[in-house]
Amino acid sequence: MRGPVSLSKAVFLPMAADSSLIYLDNHATTRCDPRVVDAMIPYLVDEYGNAGSVNHSFGHRAKDAVEDARKRIARAIGAEPREVIFTSGATESNNLALRGTAARRAGKGRHIISVQTEHSSVLGPLRELAEHGFEVTLLPVQAAPKPDAGLLDPDRLDEAIRADTILVSVMLANNEIGAIQPLALLAGRCRERGVLLHTDATQALGKIPFEVDALGVDLLSASAHKIYGPKGVGMLYVRGGANPRRLEPMIHGGGQENHLRSGTLNVPGIVGFATALDLCLAEMPEESERLRQLRQRLFDHFSRLPGVALNGPSLERPQMRLPGNLNLSFSRVDGETLMLLVPQVAVSSGAACSSSEPDPSHVLQSLGLSAEAVRSSIRFGLGRFTTADEIDQAADLFRAAIERLRRVAGD
Repeated sequence: MRGPVSLSKAVFLPMAADSSLIYLDNHATTRCDPRVVDAMIPYLVDEYGNAGSVNHSFGHRAKDAVEDARKRIARAIGAEPREVIFTSGATESNNLALRGTAARRAGKGRHIISVQTEHSSVLGPLRELAEHGFEVTLLPVQAAPKPDAGLLDPDRLDEAIRADTILVSVMLANNEIGAIQPLALLAGRCRERGVLLHTDATQALGKIPFEVDALGVDLLSASAHKIYGPKGVGMLYVRGGANPRRLEPMIHGGGQENHLRSGTLNVPGIVGFATALDLCLAEMPEESERLRQLRQRLFDHFSRLPGVALNGPSLERPQMRLPGNLNLSFSRVDGETLMLLVPQVAVSSGAACSSSEPDPSHVLQSLGLSAEAVRSSIRFGLGRFTTADEIDQAADLFRAAIERLRRVAGD
């Protein structure tokens, strides 16, 4: 009988990806680009120092790597390095932006405005704040089937702002329907009334061009794993600099990130974040056009079927929608069942917006879609590694499954 294997001598081989599977769920997460992995490896193996250990060269080199990454990320969004703080991801960044601002500005007012289609990492903290005496207003968006479905009317925001409003939070690009909000217009309304503006830019960073001054935002959240970087690292932009007088810290400890976010810095992740963003910016013009063409190719495949409806902004208005996003409803078809019939393709269904919260998509409901249309929806998220052959294969598989389900239903 074979004896136990010594871990010190064991060789672990990477699991090979299944080439028969097609990944079209790039809004959920993205594959880490091999070029990003290459940039991270030295800080996982050789340069393993703690960036807070400033008494030796290991720590100094780690700190230098962090500060170099901070400068690159700041430059990418038109910010100053001191305005970028690192977190574990956009969920933490959103919590810090919302709860930290509310805690610091409660003496000036207790009213916060957001949008019905926000991500749960924004809506969750807002619910908690509402339980602690804050008043939260969630604004509706343009309804389907308008060409600008999913967008917020700036006049709605203007009407909602009150003397006691301290913060507005509006997602830059939506994770389900790809709607790109007119943030600069919204920022102008906030600035006129002296109200801070936060945006969850997780889906927008690296996919559409923007700078924080042009957007007019005071706080901006993002994650690396949506832009072909590693999971477990994100950032929060804080206009004017990461200062605890602007936000109440949510995590206390060693005082890292100017006491605004304590905890040992994820040096490999931070290096990977900056590298991933550099690559996105360098390749954005060509990649955006490539994704728009692939999305149109996919949509054209499905448009040959009856009973197909586009959810969200018109595909003919690229300034309103992320280039890699396509969300469709297939009448007389259950989205969850459809996904089970096409296990070769990774997508998401509007019937359940997350595995931990199996409720119908609140985003699609906010568009005014019927319960049947929400249940029949599928989100396709195209990305850097998506190919035209994969688009054709996925479309064939889904069309066959849709026709099968409709035959079974007697249509």
